[in-house]
Amino acid sequence: MIELVTGEAVALELRPAKLPSRALAVLIDLAVAFAVYIAVTMAFAAATASLDDAAVAAVAVATFLLVLVGIPIAVETLSHGRSLGKLACGLRVVRDDGGPIRFRHALVRGAIGVVEILMTFGVVACIASLVSARGRRVGDVFAGTLVVRERVPTGQLAFVPPPPPWLVGRFAELDLSAVPEGLWLAVRQYLTRMGQLDPQVGWGMAERLAGELAAHTGASVPSDMPPAAFLAAVTHERQSREAQRAFGPSAAGGQAASTVAGAAPGPYGGYAAAAGPVPPTPPLAPPVPPAPASRPADNPPAGPGSSDGPATGFVPPA
Repeated sequence: MIELVTGEAVALELRPAKLPSRALAVLIDLAVAFAVYIAVTMAFAAATASLDDAAVAAVAVATFLLVLVGIPIAVETLSHGRSLGKLACGLRVVRDDGGPIRFRHALVRGAIGVVEILMTFGVVACIASLVSARGRRVGDVFAGTLVVRERVPTGQLAFVPPPPPWLVGRFAELDLSAVPEGLWLAVRQYLTRMGQLDPQVGWGMAERLAGELAAHTGASVPSDMPPAAFLAAVTHERQSREAQRAFGPSAAGGQAASTVAGAAPGPYGGYAAAAGPVPPTPPLAPPVPPAPASRPADNPPAGPGSSDGPATGFVPPA
């Protein structure tokens, strides 16, 4: 069992999918793909009966590439690593750092899968999965992906502490494209376990990771900011961008709101404050009732016949 961290900054204790579950998922996907391929081939055969042999061969190759290669790549890209077989077996394709895959990952897996699964009847994929410690086939190695079990008990989830609320959105203009995936994985694992580390050791690790992250982004760590807070803020910015790419701007806005809300309990989500702790909000003083209007002693209350009328404002009839 290894620890993976998703792109939403969630640490998951998961077992990488092994050969039996992956083989069953591949068989389901291939059964569906071949059924669609046969149906499409029969339809094209009826439609291209009047064409010559070269045109028929070109249509057959195009059908093969579209149905058995193009459609699986599109399905994995749009479903973020869940094909029909993986969905049935509770599996999912993720990046090496646990984040969701993109088109280039699905393209590399699908292109190499033609050789190691279709052309060799799965022999190469089975051997590679048995040899690999994490059950990866050749396509996973070249694409930088991993197939994991997605169905896990809720008790195994451990969230990365949110950044301080005043740092949310501070690094919105930062360029994160040059940061390697291994560094993101190290940062997230540190943020998950920093409460279990010795304070001096944890501070040293945070300074080292913050320095590496700053070197790849071209930004410097502010002197008045703890390195752990810097790591959390940059990580939150990255996962907000991924959520926006995957689900639209509304998801990123909701994530920012939940982060600010989640930072309320505890001292800023476990981080030391940069400018000292925030003083507690003093309780509101009870409202002071207005003092009754005083009447001078030499000015007695108005009687029934007075022109001022009673204090209630009611004027009796004459």
